[in-house]
Amino acid sequence: MLTKSHLGLNESIDSAQAPIQYYSIKGDFSLENGSFLTDPVIAYHTFGKLNKNASNVVWVCHALTANANPLEWWPGLVGENDLINPKEHFIICANIIGSCYGSTGPKDFNPNTGERYLRSFPLLTVRDMVKAHELLRAHLGISKIHLGIGGSMGGQQVLEWAIEQPEIFKNICLVASGAKSSPWGIGIRTAQRMAIEADPSFFSSSPKGGWKGLEAARAMAMISYRTDAIFNFSQKEGNEKIDGFNADSYQRYQGLKLQKRFNAHSYYSLSKCMDTQDVGRKRGGLQEALKRVKANTLVIGINSDLLFTKNDQQVLAHGIKQSQLTFIDSNYGHDGFLIEANTISTILKNFLNDRK
Repeated sequence: MLTKSHLGLNESIDSAQAPIQYYSIKGDFSLENGSFLTDPVIAYHTFGKLNKNASNVVWVCHALTANANPLEWWPGLVGENDLINPKEHFIICANIIGSCYGSTGPKDFNPNTGERYLRSFPLLTVRDMVKAHELLRAHLGISKIHLGIGGSMGGQQVLEWAIEQPEIFKNICLVASGAKSSPWGIGIRTAQRMAIEADPSFFSSSPKGGWKGLEAARAMAMISYRTDAIFNFSQKEGNEKIDGFNADSYQRYQGLKLQKRFNAHSYYSLSKCMDTQDVGRKRGGLQEALKRVKANTLVIGINSDLLFTKNDQQVLAHGIKQSQLTFIDSNYGHDGFLIEANTISTILKNFLNDRK
């Protein structure tokens, strides 16, 4: 039986202000593309405490630009009074490698050269991220995960993990995600990287390089995250304008907001990582890979999602034997995986109750 002493954690951490923790991986951390990171660091948060039979672990995997604190960015689903809460669950969320929120990423120093990685940061795959999660899981002494959950890129991680280590998870929930990145999604992310590349400062030695390109990339991303219906409604204009449109200022605001909290090199690296998603790679194809999932699986799609379409969700549900597929009607497109948290919570609660 696992106890708090096995985990080396505090008696109870149940606040959104819980301190971030760090786990150092000693030596070379090999990557799928054949390169490696030396002595990488994983930043992570934990909330709540492990129960007596260690059956209340919930591992949340975050999306592209989020951090390791889901109580901040997934309210309505993860929080003190939400379905996933620190009073009932031991919640773990690790910042993915390549990010800029504590785990080793492009703006950090390469111990082998003494210089920042920046553009030399190696290509990551979702499997590399899952490999880091696995090492952290072993470090924490966790043998079973009651629920693994993630949206978008977070769902990609949960799926890959449930395929690679099928005995670990009892339940998984994949929200607005997919088994393989589509040419459409890769094309959208490529255009964003081209915007970053068009910023000359991206090729400087400054860790802040590419910030204007990042603003443009974020503005481009916002178009794919939403729908024309919600955008036309929220940014509608009065008559007779010829300049200073609401949509113009909104896009610039969104770009500036991300630039102030994120890093262009991390954005560039993580978007390329999303492109690599293909759970069937070296496993005999998608269907053979999906057959390896043993967890009870809830697949939640957003009807209006332009990035992870209905077909992407159907591929998951048809390929995973013990799965349930549900679609949410939302005007918010891909962003619905965050905005529709209350609806997701209700669906997930019913799913888990049916499998007690």
